[in-house]
Amino acid sequence: MEIISYAILGLLIVISPGADFVLVFKNSLSSGRKAGLMTGLGIGLGICIHITYSILGISHLLSQNAAIFSMIKYAGSAYLIYLGLSGLFSSKLVIDIENENPTGSSAKKYFAQGFLCNALNPKTILFFLSVFSQLVSPENDNNLLFVLICGLYITLLHVVWFCFLAFLVTSTKVLSIFQQFGRRINQVCGAGLVTFGVMLSANN
Repeated sequence: MEIISYAILGLLIVISPGADFVLVFKNSLSSGRKAGLMTGLGIGLGICIHITYSILGISHLLSQNAAIFSMIKYAGSAYLIYLGLSGLFSSKLVIDIENENPTGSSAKKYFAQGFLCNALNPKTILFFLSVFSQLVSPENDNNLLFVLICGLYITLLHVVWFCFLAFLVTSTKVLSIFQQFGRRINQVCGAGLVTFGVMLSANN
C-alpha cells in the first residue's frame, strides 16, 4: 500500500463518526472540555495497543483464532453499551467551562473510558487486522521503521482530531446551543453508543 493511500485511509478512519466520536462528544458535553481532552488522549493511547499487537504479529493469531476475536468483540460491545446506558440515564444539564476543574480521579476515569473504548472497539481491531497488519507481514522485510512511523501518524491523528472535537463542542458559541438541549443530546449520544455496541456484537 502506498504511503499516500495509507495516509488518506487513516485520516478517513479517524474522522468518520463512530463510538470514539460519540464518547468524546458525550463527555465533553456532559462534563466539560478537560473531560473531553482526557477522553481524546485515552483514545490516542488505545491506538498503541493495536500498533503493538500488529508489530508483534498477534494480529495473525487473532485472524486465525475466532474464539479470541469473539471474546474481544463482545467485551468491546458490552463496554460501549455500558457507556451508552450511563449517558441515557445522566441528569446533568449545564456545563460550566470556567469553573470546571476535574479531580485527578475523574480525569483518570475519562482517560480510561477513551482508552478502553478504542482498545476494545472491534471496528478498530478489524481495521488493523485488514490493513495495518499487512505492513508487518513476513513478506515485508526491514519495514519496522515504516510501521512505527505509520503507527505514530495514526496515533497523532486520533489525539489531534478528538482534542479538536472537545474544544469545538465546548466553545462558547457552540456551547450556547448545547446548553439548551444538553440532556437531550447527551441521551442521543448514549443511545448512539448503545446502538454501536449492539450492532458490533451482532456483526459476524
